Amino acid sequence: MKPIRVLVVDDSAFARKVLRESLGTSSELEVVATASDGIDALEKIAQLDPDVVTLDLVMPNLDGIGVLKALSHEQRRRVVIVSMADGESELGVEALAAGAFDLVHKPTALAVDSLRDIARELVERVLLAGRSRPSAETVVAAAPTTPTELVFRARSETVVLIGTSTGGPQALTRLLTAFPADFPASIVVVLHIPEGYTGPLAERLNKASAIEVMEAEEGLLLRPGLAVVARAGRHLQLTATGGEQRLRLVVDADGSRHCPSVDVLFESAAVSLGNRALGVVLTGMGDDGLAGARALVAAGGRVLTEAERSCVVYGMPRVVKEAGLSSGEFELAQMAAAISARI
Repeated sequence: MKPIRVLVVDDSAFARKVLRESLGTSSELEVVATASDGIDALEKIAQLDPDVVTLDLVMPNLDGIGVLKALSHEQRRRVVIVSMADGESELGVEALAAGAFDLVHKPTALAVDSLRDIARELVERVLLAGRSRPSAETVVAAAPTTPTELVFRARSETVVLIGTSTGGPQALTRLLTAFPADFPASIVVVLHIPEGYTGPLAERLNKASAIEVMEAEEGLLLRPGLAVVARAGRHLQLTATGGEQRLRLVVDADGSRHCPSVDVLFESAAVSLGNRALGVVLTGMGDDGLAGARALVAAGGRVLTEAERSCVVYGMPRVVKEAGLSSGEFELAQMAAAISARI
Protein backbone atom coordinates (compact mmCIF):
# COMPACT_ATOMS: atom_id res chain seq x y z
CA MET A 1 0.00 0.00 0.00
CA LYS A 2 1.34 3.42 -0.93
CA PRO A 3 1.99 5.78 1.98
CA ILE A 4 -0.32 8.77 2.51
CA ARG A 5 1.43 11.85 1.10
CA VAL A 6 1.41 14.85 3.47
CA LEU A 7 2.18 18.55 3.06
CA VAL A 8 3.14 20.34 6.30
CA VAL A 9 2.23 24.05 6.41
CA ASP A 10 3.50 26.25 9.26
CA ASP A 11 5.30 29.59 9.37
CA SER A 12 7.64 28.35 12.13
CA ALA A 13 10.67 26.49 10.82
CA PHE A 14 11.01 24.77 14.19
CA ALA A 15 7.37 23.63 14.15
CA ARG A 16 7.73 22.35 10.56
CA LYS A 17 10.77 20.32 11.60
CA VAL A 18 9.10 18.74 14.64
CA LEU A 19 5.81 18.08 12.82
CA ARG A 20 7.71 16.45 9.97
CA GLU A 21 9.61 14.25 12.42
CA SER A 22 6.38 13.37 14.23
CA LEU A 23 4.65 12.30 11.03
CA GLY A 24 7.76 10.37 10.06
CA THR A 25 7.22 8.01 12.99
CA SER A 26 4.53 6.26 10.93
CA SER A 27 5.56 4.11 7.97
CA GLU A 28 2.13 4.81 6.47
CA LEU A 29 2.88 8.52 6.06
CA GLU A 30 5.30 10.37 3.78
CA VAL A 31 5.90 14.11 4.14
CA VAL A 32 6.39 15.19 0.54
CA ALA A 33 7.07 18.88 1.26
CA THR A 34 6.65 21.73 3.72
CA ALA A 35 5.34 25.27 3.18
CA SER A 36 6.02 28.41 5.22
CA ASP A 37 2.91 30.47 4.41
CA GLY A 38 -0.45 30.26 2.69
CA ILE A 39 0.69 31.26 -0.77
CA ASP A 40 3.52 28.73 -0.66
CA ALA A 41 0.99 26.14 0.51
CA LEU A 42 -1.42 26.72 -2.37
CA GLU A 43 1.42 26.50 -4.90
CA LYS A 44 2.60 23.18 -3.46
CA ILE A 45 -0.93 21.79 -3.22
CA ALA A 46 -1.42 22.53 -6.92
CA GLN A 47 1.98 21.09 -7.80
CA LEU A 48 2.04 17.97 -5.59
CA ASP A 49 -1.65 17.15 -4.94
CA PRO A 50 -0.95 15.77 -1.43
CA ASP A 51 -3.38 13.35 0.17
CA VAL A 52 -3.45 15.39 3.40
CA VAL A 53 -2.39 18.90 4.44
CA THR A 54 -1.54 19.85 8.02
CA LEU A 55 -2.33 23.54 8.25
CA ASP A 56 -1.32 26.29 10.65
CA LEU A 57 -3.86 29.11 10.90
CA VAL A 58 -1.84 32.23 11.70
CA MET A 59 0.70 32.84 8.93
CA PRO A 60 2.01 35.80 6.90
CA ASN A 61 0.87 36.63 3.35
CA LEU A 62 -2.14 34.30 3.43
CA ASP A 63 -3.48 32.72 6.61
CA GLY A 64 -4.95 29.24 7.07
CA ILE A 65 -8.55 30.39 6.57
CA GLY A 66 -7.52 31.97 3.28
CA VAL A 67 -5.95 28.68 2.22
CA LEU A 68 -9.12 26.75 3.07
CA LYS A 69 -11.32 29.18 1.14
CA ALA A 70 -9.14 28.69 -1.93
CA LEU A 71 -9.56 24.90 -1.82
CA SER A 72 -12.43 22.78 -3.08
CA HIS A 73 -14.80 21.12 -0.61
CA GLU A 74 -13.12 17.77 -1.24
CA GLN A 75 -9.66 19.24 -0.62
CA ARG A 76 -10.82 20.85 2.64
CA ARG A 77 -11.87 17.42 3.89
CA ARG A 78 -8.21 16.40 3.71
CA VAL A 79 -6.94 19.28 5.87
CA VAL A 80 -5.96 18.73 9.50
CA ILE A 81 -5.64 22.01 11.41
CA VAL A 82 -2.69 22.26 13.81
CA SER A 83 -3.50 25.29 15.92
CA MET A 84 -3.05 26.94 19.31
CA ALA A 85 -6.22 27.66 21.28
CA ASP A 86 -4.88 30.87 22.82
CA GLY A 87 -5.95 33.64 20.46
CA GLU A 88 -6.76 31.18 17.69
CA SER A 89 -9.82 29.33 18.98
CA GLU A 90 -12.30 31.32 16.90
CA LEU A 91 -10.16 30.74 13.80
CA GLY A 92 -10.03 27.03 14.60
CA VAL A 93 -13.81 26.82 14.88
CA GLU A 94 -14.16 28.79 11.62
CA ALA A 95 -11.80 26.36 9.91
CA LEU A 96 -13.79 23.36 11.09
CA ALA A 97 -17.04 25.02 10.01
CA ALA A 98 -15.47 25.63 6.60
CA GLY A 99 -14.94 21.90 6.18
CA ALA A 100 -11.51 21.06 7.60
CA PHE A 101 -11.30 17.39 8.60
CA ASP A 102 -10.18 17.83 12.20
CA LEU A 103 -8.12 19.94 14.57
CA VAL A 104 -5.07 19.08 16.67
CA HIS A 105 -4.08 21.43 19.46
CA LYS A 106 -0.54 22.80 19.17
CA PRO A 107 1.04 23.77 22.52
CA THR A 108 1.51 27.49 23.09
CA ALA A 109 5.11 26.92 24.15
CA LEU A 110 6.93 25.64 21.08
CA ALA A 111 9.32 23.36 22.94
CA VAL A 112 10.48 20.07 21.48
CA ASP A 113 8.87 17.96 24.21
CA SER A 114 5.57 19.87 23.99
CA LEU A 115 5.29 19.51 20.24
CA ARG A 116 6.24 15.85 20.33
CA ASP A 117 3.47 15.25 22.85
CA ILE A 118 0.97 15.72 20.01
CA ALA A 119 2.72 13.23 17.70
CA ARG A 120 0.40 10.28 18.34
CA GLU A 121 -2.75 12.36 17.98
CA LEU A 122 -1.43 14.08 14.85
CA VAL A 123 -0.50 10.79 13.17
CA GLU A 124 -3.88 9.31 14.06
CA ARG A 125 -5.84 12.24 12.57
CA VAL A 126 -3.70 12.46 9.43
CA LEU A 127 -4.12 8.73 8.80
CA LEU A 128 -7.89 9.08 9.17
CA ALA A 129 -8.01 12.08 6.87
CA GLY A 130 -5.94 10.27 4.27
CA ARG A 131 -8.15 7.19 4.32
CA SER A 132 -11.46 9.04 4.36
CA ARG A 133 -13.17 10.09 1.18
CA PRO A 134 -16.28 12.27 1.55
CA SER A 135 -19.51 11.32 -0.14
CA ALA A 136 -21.75 13.77 -1.94
CA GLU A 137 -23.73 14.02 1.31
CA THR A 138 -20.81 15.17 3.44
CA VAL A 139 -19.41 17.55 0.83
CA VAL A 140 -22.43 19.82 1.12
CA ALA A 141 -22.96 19.34 4.85
CA ALA A 142 -21.20 22.51 5.99
CA ALA A 143 -23.96 24.93 5.02
CA PRO A 144 -26.66 25.68 7.61
CA THR A 145 -30.11 24.48 6.64
CA THR A 146 -33.52 26.09 6.95
CA PRO A 147 -35.22 25.23 10.26
CA THR A 148 -37.54 22.25 9.93
CA GLU A 149 -41.22 23.19 9.54
CA LEU A 150 -42.80 20.97 12.18
CA VAL A 151 -45.55 21.54 14.72
CA PHE A 152 -44.75 20.52 18.31
CA ARG A 153 -46.52 20.41 21.61
CA ALA A 154 -45.30 23.17 23.90
CA ARG A 155 -42.94 21.05 26.01
CA SER A 156 -41.37 17.59 25.94
CA GLU A 157 -39.89 15.74 28.90
CA THR A 158 -37.41 14.06 26.54
CA VAL A 159 -33.79 15.25 26.59
CA VAL A 160 -31.79 14.82 23.38
CA LEU A 161 -28.19 13.74 24.09
CA ILE A 162 -25.75 14.08 21.18
CA GLY A 163 -22.27 12.57 21.02
CA THR A 164 -19.81 13.20 18.19
CA SER A 165 -16.11 13.54 17.35
CA THR A 166 -14.34 13.92 14.00
CA GLY A 167 -16.62 15.84 11.64
CA GLY A 168 -18.71 16.90 14.61
CA PRO A 169 -18.62 20.70 14.23
CA GLN A 170 -19.95 20.46 10.67
CA ALA A 171 -22.55 17.86 11.65
CA LEU A 172 -23.72 19.90 14.64
CA THR A 173 -24.03 23.01 12.48
CA ARG A 174 -26.25 21.19 10.06
CA LEU A 175 -28.33 19.46 12.71
CA LEU A 176 -28.88 22.27 15.20
CA THR A 177 -29.72 24.82 12.51
CA ALA A 178 -32.48 22.48 11.32
CA PHE A 179 -34.42 22.82 14.59
CA PRO A 180 -37.04 25.59 14.82
CA ALA A 181 -37.16 28.13 17.65
CA ASP A 182 -40.11 26.31 19.27
CA PHE A 183 -38.24 23.00 19.53
CA PRO A 184 -39.85 21.52 22.67
CA ALA A 185 -36.96 19.53 24.16
CA SER A 186 -33.57 20.38 25.63
CA ILE A 187 -30.38 19.21 23.91
CA VAL A 188 -27.02 18.32 25.47
CA VAL A 189 -23.95 17.85 23.26
CA VAL A 190 -20.59 16.21 23.88
CA LEU A 191 -17.98 16.84 21.20
CA HIS A 192 -14.35 15.71 21.21
CA ILE A 193 -12.44 18.96 20.67
CA PRO A 194 -9.43 20.53 22.43
CA GLU A 195 -9.88 22.90 25.36
CA GLY A 196 -10.56 26.50 24.44
CA TYR A 197 -12.70 25.77 21.39
CA THR A 198 -16.13 24.91 22.81
CA GLY A 199 -17.00 28.48 23.81
CA PRO A 200 -16.42 29.95 20.32
CA LEU A 201 -18.14 26.94 18.76
CA ALA A 202 -21.23 27.44 20.93
CA GLU A 203 -21.29 31.14 20.04
CA ARG A 204 -21.08 30.36 16.33
CA LEU A 205 -23.83 27.73 16.57
CA ASN A 206 -26.02 30.14 18.55
CA LYS A 207 -25.75 32.81 15.87
CA ALA A 208 -26.60 30.32 13.13
CA SER A 209 -29.48 28.55 14.90
CA ALA A 210 -33.07 29.43 15.74
CA ILE A 211 -32.70 27.62 19.08
CA GLU A 212 -30.41 28.94 21.82
CA VAL A 213 -26.95 27.36 22.04
CA MET A 214 -24.47 27.91 24.86
CA GLU A 215 -21.44 26.35 26.52
CA ALA A 216 -22.17 24.26 29.61
CA GLU A 217 -22.12 25.89 33.05
CA GLU A 218 -22.18 24.25 36.47
CA GLY A 219 -25.73 23.91 37.79
CA LEU A 220 -27.38 25.14 34.59
CA LEU A 221 -31.08 24.24 34.39
CA LEU A 222 -32.11 22.53 31.15
CA ARG A 223 -35.13 23.95 29.34
CA PRO A 224 -36.90 23.41 26.01
CA GLY A 225 -35.24 25.05 23.05
CA LEU A 226 -31.81 25.19 24.70
CA ALA A 227 -28.81 23.27 23.39
CA VAL A 228 -25.79 23.01 25.69
CA VAL A 229 -22.30 22.13 24.45
CA ALA A 230 -20.07 20.36 27.00
CA ARG A 231 -17.01 22.33 28.05
CA ALA A 232 -13.81 20.73 26.75
CA GLY A 233 -11.65 19.43 29.60
CA ARG A 234 -14.62 18.63 31.90
CA HIS A 235 -16.98 15.68 31.89
CA LEU A 236 -20.65 16.64 31.71
CA GLN A 237 -23.32 14.85 33.72
CA LEU A 238 -27.05 15.30 34.25
CA THR A 239 -28.57 15.27 37.70
CA ALA A 240 -32.24 15.37 38.70
CA THR A 241 -33.11 17.96 41.36
CA GLY A 242 -36.74 18.41 42.37
CA GLY A 243 -37.94 17.10 39.02
CA GLU A 244 -35.58 19.41 37.10
CA GLN A 245 -32.51 18.44 35.13
CA ARG A 246 -29.32 20.34 35.89
CA LEU A 247 -25.74 20.08 34.66
CA ARG A 248 -22.67 18.98 36.58
CA LEU A 249 -19.15 19.70 35.33
CA VAL A 250 -16.82 16.99 36.61
CA VAL A 251 -13.02 16.95 36.68
CA ASP A 252 -11.53 13.90 34.95
CA ALA A 253 -9.92 11.95 37.80
CA ASP A 254 -9.40 8.74 35.84
CA GLY A 255 -7.33 9.97 32.91
CA SER A 256 -10.07 9.26 30.37
CA ARG A 257 -9.12 9.13 26.73
CA HIS A 258 -11.83 11.72 26.01
CA CYS A 259 -12.86 14.56 28.29
CA PRO A 260 -15.71 15.26 27.98
CA SER A 261 -16.84 11.70 27.33
CA VAL A 262 -20.04 10.65 25.57
CA ASP A 263 -20.15 7.56 27.81
CA VAL A 264 -20.10 9.70 30.97
CA LEU A 265 -22.97 11.88 29.72
CA PHE A 266 -25.08 8.94 28.50
CA GLU A 267 -24.53 6.91 31.68
CA SER A 268 -25.58 9.82 33.88
CA ALA A 269 -28.65 10.37 31.70
CA ALA A 270 -29.61 6.71 32.04
CA VAL A 271 -29.85 7.24 35.81
CA SER A 272 -31.31 10.75 35.72
CA LEU A 273 -33.76 10.38 32.83
CA GLY A 274 -34.43 6.69 32.19
CA ASN A 275 -36.87 6.31 29.29
CA ARG A 276 -36.96 10.08 28.74
CA ALA A 277 -33.45 9.99 27.22
CA LEU A 278 -32.90 10.06 23.46
CA GLY A 279 -29.26 9.47 22.56
CA VAL A 280 -27.88 10.44 19.16
CA VAL A 281 -24.45 9.26 18.01
CA LEU A 282 -23.03 11.19 15.08
CA THR A 283 -19.81 10.98 13.03
CA GLY A 284 -16.62 10.25 14.91
CA MET A 285 -13.78 7.82 15.39
CA GLY A 286 -13.47 5.30 18.19
CA ASP A 287 -16.09 3.78 20.48
CA ASP A 288 -16.91 6.54 22.95
CA GLY A 289 -20.67 6.31 23.41
CA LEU A 290 -20.91 2.52 23.16
CA ALA A 291 -21.00 1.84 26.91
CA GLY A 292 -23.23 4.85 27.42
CA ALA A 293 -25.65 3.71 24.71
CA ARG A 294 -25.85 0.32 26.40
CA ALA A 295 -26.75 2.04 29.68
CA LEU A 296 -29.40 4.23 28.01
CA VAL A 297 -31.09 1.28 26.33
CA ALA A 298 -31.03 -0.77 29.56
CA ALA A 299 -32.77 2.14 31.31
CA GLY A 300 -35.51 2.29 28.67
CA GLY A 301 -34.04 5.10 26.57
CA ARG A 302 -33.48 5.07 22.82
CA VAL A 303 -30.44 5.69 20.63
CA LEU A 304 -30.27 6.91 17.04
CA THR A 305 -27.13 6.66 14.90
CA GLU A 306 -25.89 8.52 11.86
CA ALA A 307 -25.73 6.44 8.69
CA GLU A 308 -22.36 5.69 7.15
CA ARG A 309 -23.07 7.64 3.95
CA SER A 310 -23.13 11.03 5.69
CA CYS A 311 -20.40 10.38 8.29
CA VAL A 312 -16.96 11.90 7.91
CA VAL A 313 -15.71 8.96 10.02
CA TYR A 314 -18.06 6.00 10.53
CA GLY A 315 -16.67 4.83 13.84
CA MET A 316 -18.77 5.84 16.85
CA PRO A 317 -22.13 5.22 15.12
CA ARG A 318 -20.91 1.93 13.67
CA VAL A 319 -20.01 0.31 17.00
CA VAL A 320 -23.37 1.31 18.50
CA LYS A 321 -25.25 -0.10 15.53
CA GLU A 322 -23.23 -3.32 15.44
CA ALA A 323 -23.94 -3.83 19.16
CA GLY A 324 -27.66 -3.84 18.34
CA LEU A 325 -28.29 -0.66 20.36
CA SER A 326 -29.49 1.65 17.59
CA SER A 327 -33.26 1.99 17.20
CA GLY A 328 -32.85 3.92 13.96
CA GLU A 329 -30.12 4.89 11.50
CA PHE A 330 -30.42 8.11 9.48
CA GLU A 331 -28.31 10.25 7.22
CA LEU A 332 -27.56 13.70 8.62
CA ALA A 333 -30.10 15.37 6.33
CA GLN A 334 -32.89 13.29 7.90
CA MET A 335 -31.67 13.29 11.51
CA ALA A 336 -33.51 16.45 12.67
CA ALA A 337 -36.82 15.04 11.47
CA ALA A 338 -36.03 11.65 13.03
CA ILE A 339 -35.31 13.28 16.39
CA SER A 340 -38.40 15.48 16.17
CA ALA A 341 -40.62 12.47 15.53
CA ARG A 342 -39.41 10.81 18.75
CA ILE A 343 -39.91 13.62 21.25
